[in-house]
Amino acid sequence: MEEIKSHPTKKWEISLIKLEEGTEVHYKVTRRLPVMAVAETKMFSTLEAAKEQFEE
Repeated sequence: MEEIKSHPTKKWEISLIKLEEGTEVHYKVTRRLPVMAVAETKMFSTLEAAKEQFEE
């Protein structure tokens, strides 16, 4: 599962990726600002917390 969304005015690119390792499932939310080559990545253990960060 991968979703990518762009902010209408700030030009942020946001992605939500599901990572599975054995029985563990983690969700990675990455926010990038390509113009400045800046990125912020956070890992979550629940989909609800990851979607909350993704929508923010």
